[in-house]
Amino acid sequence: MAHLSPLPANATPELADTFRQFEEILGFVPNSLLTMQRCPEIVQGFGALTAAVMNPRGRVDPGFKRLLAHFASRTAGCQYCQAHSLLAAGISGVPAEKIEAVWEYQTSPLYTPAERAALDFALAAGAVPNEVDETLMGRLRQHWSEEAVVELLAAICLYGFLNRWNDSMATELEDAPRRLGENVLASGGWSGGKHVDRDR
Repeated sequence: MAHLSPLPANATPELADTFRQFEEILGFVPNSLLTMQRCPEIVQGFGALTAAVMNPRGRVDPGFKRLLAHFASRTAGCQYCQAHSLLAAGISGVPAEKIEAVWEYQTSPLYTPAERAALDFALAAGAVPNEVDETLMGRLRQHWSEEAVVELLAAICLYGFLNRWNDSMATELEDAPRRLGENVLASGGWSGGKHVDRDR
C-alpha cells in the first residue's frame, strides 16, 4: 500500500500541461506524479528534465533510453520503475519481440553489441556502490560518441530519482505496467513487490 495516496489529476490545474506530457509517454498520468504534485514546482522541474533527457532529436533513440532506464531500475530494485520504463519503451517504438527478449539481451540477436555495452553500463551505473569502471567505459566508447554517452547516462540518472521516489513511497502500480510486468518480467523474478495491491 502506498505511503501517500495519489491526488486527483485535476487537483493542481497549473500542472495540466506537464501531466499531458506524461500521458503522451505512458497513456496515463503516473501515480508517482499524482503523489508528487503536493509540491507542484517539483513536478514541473521533473517534467522539464524529462523533456530534455528524452529529447527525440538527440543522438540516442528515446525508446532505447527507456530500455536503459529499465536496466538501471532493475539494478536499483525498483519494480515500479522496471515495469514503467519497459512500457514506455514499447510506446516509444521498441518492438514487442525486443521487449520480450529483455532478459536475454546478452545473447539475443535482437540486441546489437552497441546496445549490449550500453545496457551493461546502465546496470553498472544503477548499482550502489557504482560499478562503472575503465574497462566498461572503454567498451561503451567503442560504440558511442561522448555526446551520446552523456545522453545515455542522463536517462539512467533520470530514473535514479524515480527509483528512490517510488520505492520509498511504495507507489501503487497502475494496470498497464502491471500487466506488462506479469507478462514479460515475471519470468525473471519480477513480482511487483510493494507496488501491487494483492487484494485487487
